[in-house]
Amino acid sequence: MKLSNTTKTLLWGANIWYFGEGMLGPLYAIFSERVGGDILDLTWAWSAYLVCTGFCYIVVGKVFNKRGFKVQMMVAGYTLNALLTFGYLFVSNPLQLFFIQVGLGIAEAIGTPLWDSLYAASLHREHETYAWGLSSGQSQIVSGLAFALGGVLVYYFSFELLFIIMGSVQLVAALVTAQLLRNKPTTGSF
Repeated sequence: MKLSNTTKTLLWGANIWYFGEGMLGPLYAIFSERVGGDILDLTWAWSAYLVCTGFCYIVVGKVFNKRGFKVQMMVAGYTLNALLTFGYLFVSNPLQLFFIQVGLGIAEAIGTPLWDSLYAASLHREHETYAWGLSSGQSQIVSGLAFALGGVLVYYFSFELLFIIMGSVQLVAALVTAQLLRNKPTTGSF
């Protein structure tokens, strides 16, 4: 199967982003405890993240359904996510963690529906099921490997180093996807 350059760029960007994001994984609960959070704080922060992300997915999907600037907004979402990941470095209590989670929910909701739309538009119909399997499968593999590395980093070094690496990797993902701004898409409406 031959993938378009747009599809390849989107996959590379997403996989790099999943690698950065995946390093925290379940370590989030340990971090929450380290900043003074208990089970309820963790629950409320994660719940706020999911609810905020869900509502914002709907809003972003509605607003950008038939508008341009999808690539620009996706790159902005990736960049905001990276900057908020660096924000973990400054979290010292559960309330700050709550606000970082809400911000990350907004950032994800800006990037993800737009990525999905761009990816779908970049696919060749005869390979679309394989391409979606490729996207989902790669994200799981990359996240699993990233989580293993994240655990090693926290165990031998610190959460601070983990967050610096996560944010840096996510900035690279934003830069990779930003290549779509200078390349003419091969298919779809961008």
